[in-house]
Amino acid sequence: QVQLVESGGGLVQPGGSLRLSCAASGRTFGFYTMGWFRQAPGKEREFVAGVNRSGDNTYYADSVKGRFTISRDNAKNMVYLQMNSLKPEDTAVYYCAANRNWIVLRVAGQYDYWGQGTQVTVSS
Repeated sequence: QVQLVESGGGLVQPGGSLRLSCAASGRTFGFYTMGWFRQAPGKEREFVAGVNRSGDNTYYADSVKGRFTISRDNAKNMVYLQMNSLKPEDTAVYYCAANRNWIVLRVAGQYDYWGQGTQVTVSS
């Protein structure tokens, strides 16, 4: 079992940057592929970025490609989401998620474990 705790959210102006962190418990962190999702009010939870077990393959939603970077540090049981050039439409609660599949999945229902979420608000 994996427990996930996100941090790093906050209020930022358009064009600004934030770095989200996700701390994972457990000794088998390296067996999970990891993803970041987000959910805005009145909208479904959507895939943002994913990284495979070793960290050498990453995947992004078209809406964030070129602006966001996902990474992981298996030695520290951490996953990160560097968000640059933020836009008001990036405003949402951001969730870290883990799944036991060996491939990165883009559907929220296919993930096994979730964090509590961290709010990101992009506004002037």
